Amino acid sequence: MNILHISDLHFGPRHWEGNNKLLLEKLNSYNADIVINTGDSTTDSLECEFRSASNFLNSINCTRRFSIIGNHDKRNLRSQDLFHEFIDDAIIYPLDPQKCTKKNIFLDPSISKVNNHFTDINFIHTLTLNGETTLIVGIDTNEMYSDNGCIDDEMLRTLSEHINQATYDKIFLMCHHSPLETDNDPLYNSYRLQSFISKHEIEHVFCGHTHKLSLKTSTDHYQQHSFTQYVSGSLSAANHSEDTNMFLFYENWAEEGMKIHLVRIFVEGEQLIFKEELITF
Repeated sequence: MNILHISDLHFGPRHWEGNNKLLLEKLNSYNADIVINTGDSTTDSLECEFRSASNFLNSINCTRRFSIIGNHDKRNLRSQDLFHEFIDDAIIYPLDPQKCTKKNIFLDPSISKVNNHFTDINFIHTLTLNGETTLIVGIDTNEMYSDNGCIDDEMLRTLSEHINQATYDKIFLMCHHSPLETDNDPLYNSYRLQSFISKHEIEHVFCGHTHKLSLKTSTDHYQQHSFTQYVSGSLSAANHSEDTNMFLFYENWAEEGMKIHLVRIFVEGEQLIFKEELITF
């Protein structure tokens, strides 16, 4: 399986002024079986930004596209409605809503005229390719109106029930905030996510958020479990001078001899300069 990993497009004021057409030509030059987008498709979760992000994602020549929501995608009352309309309409509701503790995980229906008052966007997709079934788990690490990450225990319990009922050969996790990296806006209860990863023996975790490349393997010697975390920088953001515009292409993912193509992107006038490095696992 070949995976194209993009993240943090930030359509809106923080989206770059680079040539998106040239970027799409480069993305489409890779033979991707699936595309994963690890959040922050917008800057302020406005409808026009979601629409632009959707148009861009739909221009990638791969029908198997999976996107999670980021902290910038959760900045207004309509965020969940807009994400469902333009990006992905999958949703899993908690087994016991009364046990959810994440702030603003449910909006007050008396003050918010939206279609869906449940703001967490989690999913489980099943993908069968070349006779092998992969379970793709998306966990919402975001809290409404906050840049810090937060995990809801009841949603983890709910996702666990779904995973336990599934049959699959491989499993990987998508989340916006990293369980291992930290920055000014970290996932403050990352231990919950790490326990979930260990419980389900998840060996691969894909993240975004930091706008920085990170490829790490973490080992819990007590639980006797290891997982590799892949954090992609921003695909096309212009937040500040330290941003890393890039994407990752995993050739023969999770197989012996997997190759990671790291493609850095530099804007020079109307042109884009792509610099590729090859990382062998």
